Amino acid sequence: MTFAIPCYNSAAYMERCIDALLPCGNDVEVIIVNDGSTDDTGKIADNYAAQYPEIVRVIHQENGGHGEAVNMGIKNASGLYFKVVDSDDWLDDQGIIKVLQTLKTLVRDNSAPDMMVCNYIYEKLQEGTRHVINYNNVFPHDRIFGWDEIRRFPPWKYLVMHSLIYRTQLLHECGLRLPKHTFYVDNIFAYQPLPFVKTIYYLDVDLYHYFIGRDDQSINESVMTKRIDQQLLVTRIMIGCHRLPGSIPSKKLTNYMLSYLAMMMIICTVFLRISGTKEDHTKEKELWSFLSGCDNSLHWHASIMFLRMVGNLPGSSGNKITVKLYKIARKVYKFN
Repeated sequence: MTFAIPCYNSAAYMERCIDALLPCGNDVEVIIVNDGSTDDTGKIADNYAAQYPEIVRVIHQENGGHGEAVNMGIKNASGLYFKVVDSDDWLDDQGIIKVLQTLKTLVRDNSAPDMMVCNYIYEKLQEGTRHVINYNNVFPHDRIFGWDEIRRFPPWKYLVMHSLIYRTQLLHECGLRLPKHTFYVDNIFAYQPLPFVKTIYYLDVDLYHYFIGRDDQSINESVMTKRIDQQLLVTRIMIGCHRLPGSIPSKKLTNYMLSYLAMMMIICTVFLRISGTKEDHTKEKELWSFLSGCDNSLHWHASIMFLRMVGNLPGSSGNKITVKLYKIARKVYKFN
């Protein structure tokens, strides 16, 4: 199994992330992608590669952003399965052992799934709080299943990069290529490959520890407001995913992807309305027009789901709409 660790100026915290993977030994390949760091990130990565040459590989590249670092990890992965671990996050030591043991058994029995899903944990270390996101009321347990067996996803339980392990070859087959110098590409990673996934396995373990608390973190509310153009780009790419060759094989998967896309439209809308400038109002209209131009049916479904999530939109109460949108977005993204 390959773990890709995108690193940009991560010297202060990357060791915890890497150290959690080393006890797995030769069962794993750890690819550290140094994305043009200007601190000691590259030096630390090279030290790990020198000390653990059978486990750790280092790729140094010019700064291309988180997406390009993930792209490089996928391109160079030799493991049967692939997972991204951000350099400020870490995996549970017992959880990863259980994941590897389960995958070994499934591969041995010729029933290796296209995708494995595990739980993840929001770690707000500065507040001393943690919140586990599990899928035990969405997926069957401990067996292979398909999309027709899934139950309804609450918006705060959508599949995210932290919860997913893909079969590496599937990522090549679906043509996944994340844009450079763009934040929020993890939404594309958790969305574009799904129509290519035929078999799934849910392992009810709390695997991924997702750190929340840095002021410069991409989900920080003020940062998201400044980077709204990148959020818009990601949403447009996700809209384009519906034009991939072949139809989405399951009605339940179709509904899930429509619901996820509606949530992305809500996220974009809330931050454009929080800013409230004339330019941002134009961007909001352009985004919905883009959706309509790509697929009228898709636009209709997203609009209906948008209204269901937000409720009836009163004509003269724009501020109330924005507040309600904001509360939904905050619940999903767990802002700092």
